[in-house]
Amino acid sequence: MTPRERFLEAVLFGQPDKVPFNPGHGRESTLEVWHQQGLPEGANQYEYLLEVLGIEPDPPSEPAVGLGVSFRMIPEFEEKVLEHKDGHYIVQDWMGAITEISDKYDYTYIRSAKDFVTRKWHKFPVETRADWEEMKKRFDPHHPERHPEDLVQRCTALQERNFVLAISINGPFWQLREWLGFENLCMMMLDDPDFIEDMADFWTEFISQTMAPILDNVVVDYVMISEDMGFKEHSMISPAMVRRFLVPAYERWGAEIKQSGCPIYAMDSDGHVGELLPIWIECDMNYSFPTEVAAGNDIVEYRRLYGKKMAYLGGIDKRAIAKGGLVMEKEVLRVVPPLLEDGGFLPGCDHGVPADVSWPDFVAYSRLLAHLLGWL
Repeated sequence: MTPRERFLEAVLFGQPDKVPFNPGHGRESTLEVWHQQGLPEGANQYEYLLEVLGIEPDPPSEPAVGLGVSFRMIPEFEEKVLEHKDGHYIVQDWMGAITEISDKYDYTYIRSAKDFVTRKWHKFPVETRADWEEMKKRFDPHHPERHPEDLVQRCTALQERNFVLAISINGPFWQLREWLGFENLCMMMLDDPDFIEDMADFWTEFISQTMAPILDNVVVDYVMISEDMGFKEHSMISPAMVRRFLVPAYERWGAEIKQSGCPIYAMDSDGHVGELLPIWIECDMNYSFPTEVAAGNDIVEYRRLYGKKMAYLGGIDKRAIAKGGLVMEKEVLRVVPPLLEDGGFLPGCDHGVPADVSWPDFVAYSRLLAHLLGWL
């Protein structure tokens, strides 16, 4: 099977030749430790892991043609350092927020999460309705830089492919949080719900119109919503708030995605998702990750409750991997065999692999996982 065929068969409860092998990836601080423990400097961690395990990698895919579609604001805010003192940068990021980060890392960390680093937010770009009117101008779905001129040709070239093609979009909770900030968003859901509904409706329409030219010209393999709306043991907002403010977007996008022929509608949310899974299932979502155990998620219980209505990625407790030995083995065997029997499961670390997971323990965990998935 090609990587694409294998992925689709695995997620859709089919019969893959073997389940995709995705044990997890270390971020920068993890790699610094691993380089002292056996991972060569400059080596690709996944490719070297396959070499250590004796797994023959898949043949290279044909050159990937990118869709070239932007769901980001146009234009972006100027990214600049406003202040540097006492070991911290205060920065205006590309989204217009004023954030603070340790100068242990280059301030450009704010462009992408390269490591496990916390930030402090000082100010968000939308504080008033006037701010909102200005922000909307940056999200014109028909801006000439939004879609490449050769989008139809790109989509035609992607019709026959052996790699997985996906669209990743911010969900309404994620996007409104970037505009307003988490606390402001939650308070305004109570104090000014009409304003929140207006913003959510705008975002729903923007995504729909931006996504349409893609869905009209190529069947993608999955569409992923980024939300990160789970906390520990509970979701960040109540199920009632999810239904009021977010579900209209999920339902509209889901209908359009399904109409296009795309088979997988995915949700990426850290934290506890037990209260959210049934809502996502109602909205025709069928793939969820990373299923963090420390947040109170039990992927085996979720399979018992929801059966084949939801497939999963992740679900193996990073804390058990860090302990290694019998603790790691017990966790992997608790999770993997029961779900593999049904399918719809791509097991792996339940988020980025932290630095307390040693390289030897990561290799041992990966070897066990590879045996269970049919790679060894």
